[in-house]
Amino acid sequence: MELRHLEYFVAVAEERHFTRAAERVRVAQSGLSASIKALERELGAPLFVRSTRRVELTEAGRALLVEARRTLVSVAAAKDAVAAVQGVLRGTLSVGMVQCLGVIDAPALLARFHAAHPGVEVRLTQSGGAKLIEGVKAGRLDLALVDQPRPAPDGVSLAHLATEPMLLVCGREHRFARRDRVEWAELTDEVFVDFQSDWGARQLTDRVFAAQGMTRRVALELNDVHSLLELVGHGLGVAVVPRPMAYKKGFPVCIAELNPAAPNWEASIALRSGEHVSPSAQAFLRLVLGSDTLPVT
Repeated sequence: MELRHLEYFVAVAEERHFTRAAERVRVAQSGLSASIKALERELGAPLFVRSTRRVELTEAGRALLVEARRTLVSVAAAKDAVAAVQGVLRGTLSVGMVQCLGVIDAPALLARFHAAHPGVEVRLTQSGGAKLIEGVKAGRLDLALVDQPRPAPDGVSLAHLATEPMLLVCGREHRFARRDRVEWAELTDEVFVDFQSDWGARQLTDRVFAAQGMTRRVALELNDVHSLLELVGHGLGVAVVPRPMAYKKGFPVCIAELNPAAPNWEASIALRSGEHVSPSAQAFLRLVLGSDTLPVT
């Protein structure tokens, strides 16, 4: 079984499409298809159910995907470890990041890392925290800067970065615009602008409303902090966001505390539990945390 066959298989499994997978691994589609067929012959089982629109994993394919990802991660870690012994970091560093996390200057840290380790290719993925954590768990990401509420899901550990309160933001003409504090009960008739469901901030707000037996109307769902603040500033709804996002400069919004206070929003670094952390990931963690000791829970 060749490693490239496993790499091609994982690409097809994740893309659910042979053409996109071929583009991703930079190989002709005919070559990729031939590799998948060779792998299926070797294993004696079909790995995909093919249709005109997409590809789905069979039961055998789902079983192989877990081990294939683990194997590819181990091979990459082995290469990185040998390079580290030789005093040079090489390979890749795959980082996931929630937009506008605010508690660290991630672009500056990535630039410093790149300057210190030019032999490492830095790959960056931006998404909601839940999707990023799934990427860490599956081995697609070395680590991720996330805002997911604790506890961490099985297979993932969180290194704490910061804790911040959740605040209400509204437009300057809104009835809450000159208020320092707003009761949750006052929000029942409001129209909300909010993040998509895989964002940690959205999950915290949903939990508060559910715990108090309240319902709300989320009319506008976004995957972008700037757009959320712009829509709120134009009076299209209110939002509950972490303090670093509420105080981003350049947006015409008013800010108020919430009573009772919502559970705190937490920013963390997500890592795979019990797995070897690559030398490149260790170097980036030292840069972020300023320590060789990782406060992982």
